[in-house]
Amino acid sequence: MSLFVPGFDETVVVRDADAEVVGADPVAVKLLADSSATGGALSTVRVTLGEGADGARPHLHRNSAEMFFLLDGALDVLSGDDVVTAGRGDLVVVPPGRPHAFAAVPGSTADLLIVITPGVERFEYFRHLRRIRLGEAGPESLLEVQDLYDNHFLRSPAWDARR
Repeated sequence: MSLFVPGFDETVVVRDADAEVVGADPVAVKLLADSSATGGALSTVRVTLGEGADGARPHLHRNSAEMFFLLDGALDVLSGDDVVTAGRGDLVVVPPGRPHAFAAVPGSTADLLIVITPGVERFEYFRHLRRIRLGEAGPESLLEVQDLYDNHFLRSPAWDARR
């Protein structure tokens, strides 16, 4: 087992009013703390999904685990070939290298905290997604930045069957 010691020595405080929000209904991402703010310890965002909205298509992170803590609503989470439904207060942690995706359960909204550890600079990834939604970049541009953001897209028959 290796031990990762984050490289920061000041407390990180992010005020709700100061956090940048990317997107709007049905998918909004509040950027809380990126890897650079936490010395590489973690990256964290809060995601709000409208009824049945997709949060992320199937993908994996080669170097980081991803934690989903459901603050409210109901969330489907793909983990490998399994789809788990999480409710308010539930926690799901997906290990590095495991395919995963998430979406609000049909007919439900979801409000969740996502933590990736060790951290990866992800804020620009969410801004990139916004540029795609606005037509300023094409979806294929994500393929060019998969390694940069450790976000590797893939197909999942299990997810497709559920969604």
